[in-house]
Amino acid sequence: MKLAIAGDSAGEGLAKVLADYLKDKHEVSEISRTDAGPDAFYANLSDRVASQVLDGTYDRAILVCGTGIGVCIAANKVPGIRAALTHDTYSAERAALSNNAQVITMGARVIGAEVAKTIADAWLAETMNFDAAGKSAGNVNAIDEVDAKYNKG
Repeated sequence: MKLAIAGDSAGEGLAKVLADYLKDKHEVSEISRTDAGPDAFYANLSDRVASQVLDGTYDRAILVCGTGIGVCIAANKVPGIRAALTHDTYSAERAALSNNAQVITMGARVIGAEVAKTIADAWLAETMNFDAAGKSAGNVNAIDEVDAKYNKG
């Protein structure tokens, strides 16, 4: 699986830890923010990474900021992306199986590195197992319809 992992100024340390941890299991690209230029803000970094998930550059992505909230909001602004804030293994698993999230987000100031690794493992173990005919498919389809309603560009 082609996996992007990116962090802003608060999250780049945890992003690097996750990239190192997952590099033997997946094709990992760790994308750090820059102090200047288009990725100085987490919104721009999230936009770039989420867009690359949509265009197939990456299969999935993990975004990290201080709380995980900002990168989640920003990634969800990209039409077609379903990003989920995950701070435990259950929410990570459900992000995959119930919401078909292509992106998960974490807060480096909220969880530690070992918890982050278990979250990543839980999500990645299930991320390609969404049942498009299953119980949650209707909800995911409805999310996509709302997305399409407001994103006519």
